[in-house]
Amino acid sequence: MSKSVITSEHAPAAIGTYSQAIKAGNTVYMSGQIPLDPKTMELVEGFEAQTVQVFENLKAVAEAAGGSFKDIVKLNIFLTDLSHFAKVNEVMGRYFEQPYPARAAIGVAALPRGAQVEMDAILVIE
Repeated sequence: MSKSVITSEHAPAAIGTYSQAIKAGNTVYMSGQIPLDPKTMELVEGFEAQTVQVFENLKAVAEAAGGSFKDIVKLNIFLTDLSHFAKVNEVMGRYFEQPYPARAAIGVAALPRGAQVEMDAILVIE
């Protein structure tokens, strides 16, 4: 099986010992994205803006892998406050069409750099 590293300059650079994504065969495993502006590497302000930035970061990595949101089969959402779940659904509706990916939303105590939301995804590119 072939394995390759996927990177995009339009998403935040990895800030640890990981890759933005790894492609193995026709499957892409995307690392968690937090709402960092890729130009400044600073968190954006406000929950909705953070959610949008996370989706934009995921989109950039998916495109670097040769895919799009249509190829996402699994999306994991990590929230420091589950009361924001309805807003995540609203923003997600701007990026996805049916059939929607399988998804999990998980409440966590904290996220890197004080982010309120983080997401990772798995894509299958035909």
